[in-house]
Amino acid sequence: MFIERKNCMSKKVVNPKSFFLFAVPSFMDGVARVVDLWGTLEIYNESLTDIEADKMAVRKDWEAIGEDLNKCLTDYHFEKSK
Repeated sequence: MFIERKNCMSKKVVNPKSFFLFAVPSFMDGVARVVDLWGTLEIYNESLTDIEADKMAVRKDWEAIGEDLNKCLTDYHFEKSK
C-alpha cells in the first residue's frame, strides 16, 4: 500500500490515516461483495456523532502532517550532516 520513500519529496501513494472515515476493503472483501446481494458487508468506521467523527478525522490529518514533517526534517538534517 506504500511506496518506499528515499527522501521527503518522494511520492507516497496512501497514508492509512487518510482513510479513517472510510472502509478500505481487501481483495477478498471485493470478492465477497460480488455475492452480497443485500449489502450487508457495507461497514464504515463509525462514530457516535458527526462532531466526534470530524474531530477524529482532523486529529488523524494532523498526525499525518506531523509524521511527514518529522520525516522531512530528519532527512534534511541527515543530508546536511554529510
